[in-house]
Amino acid sequence: MVASENSAEQLKALLANTVYLVTEEELKHKLSEGRPLRIKLGVDPSIADLHLGHAVVLRKLRQFQEFGHEVVLIIGDFTARIGDPSGRSKTRPMLTKNDVEENARSYSTQAFKILDERLTEVKFNSEWLGKLSFEDVIRISSCYTVARMLERDDFETRYRQNEPISISEFLYPLAQAYDSVCVKADVEIGGDDQYFNMLVGRRLQQENGQKPQIVMTLPLLEGTDGKMKMSKSFGNYIAFEDKPRDMYGKLMSLPDQLIAKYMRLLTDIGKEEAKDTESLIESGKTNPRDIKMKLAFSITRYFHGTEKAEEAERYFTRVFQKKRVPEDMPEVVIPSNGIGVVELLHEQCGVASRSEAKRLVIGGGVSVDGRVIEDFRSIVRPEDQGVLKIGKRRFFRLRREV
Repeated sequence: MVASENSAEQLKALLANTVYLVTEEELKHKLSEGRPLRIKLGVDPSIADLHLGHAVVLRKLRQFQEFGHEVVLIIGDFTARIGDPSGRSKTRPMLTKNDVEENARSYSTQAFKILDERLTEVKFNSEWLGKLSFEDVIRISSCYTVARMLERDDFETRYRQNEPISISEFLYPLAQAYDSVCVKADVEIGGDDQYFNMLVGRRLQQENGQKPQIVMTLPLLEGTDGKMKMSKSFGNYIAFEDKPRDMYGKLMSLPDQLIAKYMRLLTDIGKEEAKDTESLIESGKTNPRDIKMKLAFSITRYFHGTEKAEEAERYFTRVFQKKRVPEDMPEVVIPSNGIGVVELLHEQCGVASRSEAKRLVIGGGVSVDGRVIEDFRSIVRPEDQGVLKIGKRRFFRLRREV
């Protein structure tokens, strides 16, 4: 049981960092009932990795768990194949079943880096959405009008600009809403861009004789570029599974104006302390780099432990602050007839795809012993001995094939 006398304390803690809450009075009432609430989060496995943008919401879920409430983590293996249109200026491409299944495998494991597994129920929404008949879909669709759908900001904008909106995109919020009905959610949590979808959940629950869920949204987290929301699509993300050195280095590359926000949303530093930090940076009384190092260490330690965070910090200091090449680095072998730089990056250096490798070269992010490779069609030859640098954080020693 959850102690009802602590409901006021819970409410104050749970409201921290929220953007929208529908409604505070309803949440206060549910907390006073003294029972574990069912807190829902839906995550579509449209990419392989969770990133720090997901961590903002997961940390709020963990807070609910610390008060004794139950989390229902819904892996949207069915909805991911539709594609969430939230915040999109055009229709998302549909994913294949194999793409979704491959991405879904690691999601729950990654989420348990933050969530308490004992208080988490993991569900796949294909369990119920995959069984719906066409008659069921029509019945669910009748609960919401086209006019209400077009009230959503991104749909409204696209409609005014004569951009196509597929019927499947209208079905997405209804599918997400039906998840709430099936798991009997008391509260649904999500990023600020999910506000409309979660309100549809309230409506659908009412239509199905349930009490409407409380809707709680949290701020979207800008990525390392400081402009766009964190997303693998934009290449500005920091993944849970990033190696400690990469995670630390990416955090150190953040624009100074994001330091306080990251502290507030991704650490246990309170809102007031984050504000004080922001004031110190703006006043020039402290070096932003020093605060950023504390932030990078704190987040890296959370995901990888103290020992690896300390090693990542030492590596960053040696390589970036003192401008030294790392002492230990993997080797890549150059065949006797040479190899195209794009092939080398993709096949031997862990760059995810040929297109990403090409972008790195075109952007001036690849060099050998300080010489920037400017043409993505360049051949790396056996005589090109030395250190291959990719971006700001990856180093490889070139070795001639024996």
